[in-house]
Amino acid sequence: MANAASGMAVHDDCKLRFLELKAKRTHRFIVYKIEEKQKQVVVEKVGQPIQTYEEFAACLPADECRYAIYDFDFVTAENCQKSKIFFIAWFKRELDGIQVELQATDPTEMDLDVFRSRAN
Repeated sequence: MANAASGMAVHDDCKLRFLELKAKRTHRFIVYKIEEKQKQVVVEKVGQPIQTYEEFAACLPADECRYAIYDFDFVTAENCQKSKIFFIAWFKRELDGIQVELQATDPTEMDLDVFRSRAN
């Protein structure tokens, strides 16, 4: 069990799932939440590799805080297939390998076009 900068514990499964996404590409995304009673961050949902960005975005409740990792595949202007791992929120120190940090306060700030522009 690791601790985030805020003193909130981060369940070991959070990092394990991230490493699976990073090394094995077994997940498209991971959504984390804070369990208030346990005072720790836990994995809430893991997306399968075939799931779309829209399915990922639909997992995020409009009125509750969540943290997420998203494995974004894209094609560059030079027609090269690439992938970038996006982190949306705050405990990135526990997750070595984040390539892009995105802080969003409403759905428009994490629109798919924002992902495309930040991935290049």
